Amino acid sequence: MTYVEGFVLAVPTAKREEYLSHAAAAVPLFQEFGVLRHVEAWGNDVPEGKSTDFARAVQAKADETVAFAWFEYPDRAARDSANARMRSDPRMEAMGTDMPFDGQRMIMGGFEAILDEGKAGAGRYIDGFVAPVPAKNKDAYLAMASKAAAIFLENGALRVLEGWGDDLSHGKVTDFYRSVLAEEGENVVFSWIEWPSKAARDSGWGKVMADERMKGSEMPFDGKRLFFGGFEPILDESPR
Repeated sequence: MTYVEGFVLAVPTAKREEYLSHAAAAVPLFQEFGVLRHVEAWGNDVPEGKSTDFARAVQAKADETVAFAWFEYPDRAARDSANARMRSDPRMEAMGTDMPFDGQRMIMGGFEAILDEGKAGAGRYIDGFVAPVPAKNKDAYLAMASKAAAIFLENGALRVLEGWGDDLSHGKVTDFYRSVLAEEGENVVFSWIEWPSKAARDSGWGKVMADERMKGSEMPFDGKRLFFGGFEPILDESPR
């Protein structure tokens, strides 16, 4: 099943085009290393939360925009092989010396796709989510997510993917655990919904939230520490 390397980072808003150029220049390398899909999405509708949110996750400044990005691999072995090659390739080292963002505040990690419904690659708008889930509630979370995914797909979503934290590290400045104020025994979920447009997303959410099937279900995690946002894909590359 799909394996995901997920990223959240803060980019100076004025450097959007520089960031896109930097990411685009790396596409051939990443594909050489085995990345099946590389998506970079720019914050478009990213709300401020009461305790957690995307901006807090990466300590974003007032003049920065949050980016939500991921690589897709066929499995963890392919991802591990790619990361080993990236660490040893001098071309990657050269690119790392001129990043148009603060890499120390970027969070990243490996996630096993426990749900992947719909068709990838056609989405022009992304809803991104990060949530803390007790490890013991993995099955309950998957059951809830599966039910919700079917409803989202009925109402215009193109794809729903739920990634279960599989290789997450504790960073010196930021990390996925800190982003959701994870407690003992909790894992982190990195997930997204792909839509054909922002208009379809806005309409779809209205229908989903009005659906009786979405009501009355107890969430197997602390929803107050989940954070989410809407993102515009500025790069979406797969090998041809």
